[in-house]
Amino acid sequence: MTDEERFAIGDLIYRNPLASEDDVRDFRMEGEAAVSFPLGRMRLENKLDPGLGQQSNFVYWCPIDFPENIAVTWEFRPLREPGLCILFFAAKGKGGEDLFDDRLTARTGVYGQYHHGDIHAYHVSYFRRKETEERGFHTCNLRKSYGFHLAAQGADPIPSVSDAVPPYRMKLVKCGPEILFAINGLTIFHWIDDGRRYGEVLGGGKIGFRQMAPLIAEYADLNVYDVTKIRDTGDDR
Repeated sequence: MTDEERFAIGDLIYRNPLASEDDVRDFRMEGEAAVSFPLGRMRLENKLDPGLGQQSNFVYWCPIDFPENIAVTWEFRPLREPGLCILFFAAKGKGGEDLFDDRLTARTGVYGQYHHGDIHAYHVSYFRRKETEERGFHTCNLRKSYGFHLAAQGADPIPSVSDAVPPYRMKLVKCGPEILFAINGLTIFHWIDDGRRYGEVLGGGKIGFRQMAPLIAEYADLNVYDVTKIRDTGDDR
């Protein structure tokens, strides 16, 4: 049994083609970014000068609170680098508040607000092409917040923009303490949160797309499914 086969994908609980402004009318932007749909796909790019550093980055949140056991799939197309992409998930206030609760400190896309602010979340960073070491050795990272805990890491199979053949089909599974990330059916990492080393296992919450300037990328066909764990019989035939 492969890692992906250990999880049963159930009912579709949310679908968004990300094809027009109407599809994202309830999404929440933190930071400043241009959102357009020139080819019927959601294109995200920074508005502010990358020279401003973290101030030029942004997060675009889906408004839905999802349960703790989900599989998230989407199509990804990198158009311009450098930069990197992140998917936040299971995001809530540290006290269980809704992510957009007015009692939480306002967030503006600056990274520290998300890992050392007043929210809890997991996030997977992929297509990491910002720093020199990221461009020279491509990885996907899973981190857990509060804190900047590197929980898991795997090789990133997506080439640089000049060699990319999109769309790339991204898949994130969060089932109880288990988190799996795959690209085009290839498992990048599969991590089990023990609920002790980095704090208690996170439950449900919101998902959001983050980009670092000056990267430009497109996203499409966002789907969220119920997911359950399949009992492992030990037979891997």
